[in-house]
Amino acid sequence: MTNEATNRRLSGRQIGPDPIRADISAADLIDSAFAAYNGRRLGEACRLFAEKMLDEDTVVAMTLTGALTPAGLGMSCMIPLVEHGFVDWIISTGANVYHDIHFALGLPMHQGSAQADDTKLREAGIVRIYDIFFAYDVLLSTDDFIRRTAAMDEFQHSMSSAEFHYLLGRRVAERQRAAGLRGRSLTAAAYEFAVPIYTSSPGDSSIGMNLALLHLEGSRLRLDPLADVNETAALVYWAKKMGKRSAVFIVGGGSPKNFALQTEPQIQEVMGISESGHDYFLQVTDARPDTGGLSGATPSEAVSWGKIDPERLPDSVVCYVDATVALPLITAYALSRRRARPPRRLYERREEAMSLIKHAYEQMRARGDKADSQ
Repeated sequence: MTNEATNRRLSGRQIGPDPIRADISAADLIDSAFAAYNGRRLGEACRLFAEKMLDEDTVVAMTLTGALTPAGLGMSCMIPLVEHGFVDWIISTGANVYHDIHFALGLPMHQGSAQADDTKLREAGIVRIYDIFFAYDVLLSTDDFIRRTAAMDEFQHSMSSAEFHYLLGRRVAERQRAAGLRGRSLTAAAYEFAVPIYTSSPGDSSIGMNLALLHLEGSRLRLDPLADVNETAALVYWAKKMGKRSAVFIVGGGSPKNFALQTEPQIQEVMGISESGHDYFLQVTDARPDTGGLSGATPSEAVSWGKIDPERLPDSVVCYVDATVALPLITAYALSRRRARPPRRLYERREEAMSLIKHAYEQMRARGDKADSQ
């Protein structure tokens, strides 16, 4: 091997961190001490998010799976990210929205033990999410709030899950204020900053269960998953046509991950509109790629589907770290390294985005019809 080839392979930053100080910030700790292995991946994730994904011309979608809000990550991480304009739209499991509402209603969640006897917990009226405990009445109170809210006149029509969460968020924000609480609910913060929240599986949560009961009682509320498919694709297409980049920040994996990434195949494969894929891919996960599951699928695999722009593959990071560890550190890093961005208020731009993608599709069809007639 030539000296030139050797030097090229040894061109990475030398490992030699300073001793950790008692007063070091989280961001400086990450830049200094996270030098290898998954610590290094976490540092790369922080820098990708703060240095590239948070540029003014990048639209950031975040996906949420796993029991994040019951663990307090909605309050500690997601609300600050929304308030600083660092997240522009969200795809979440319904469970994260449901458990988020507990906090706005003043319903307490407690630290518990993962080794507790669950039969005894059930007898005591306590529900467990690993090492989180809460009273069974928390479920009943939240169910009652959701049913009373969703029975209101403004909900009595077919809508996307973004519209549903926006209307729900307005009522959650009102309850939060009435209780003298602030900064407790991600759903309320998303409403206030017009950050659309979609759920890729509307029936798969306690919210969906309560809406199903209202359906039995004659409610006209219908969540339209096909509207969600079109709206999310439209938001990505709008970003690209406005000269912006599209970034996906995937916390966990699962259905929300696919729902965010399928926006590009929807545009390219299904609608036949020319596009190149998302520009930035950041995932925090504990899922392995070798099982073939979507949660562990790598960004390079996503390139084969047209989900990720192959030319932007170097701007992709997969960090194999528990989200409860990684997300607070990534949030702290971003808040330390970047100034707040003006909120894009994408919920209010959905119609504009839909008009844009409809026009592009109609033009594509017209060209196809003309070619068929010749």
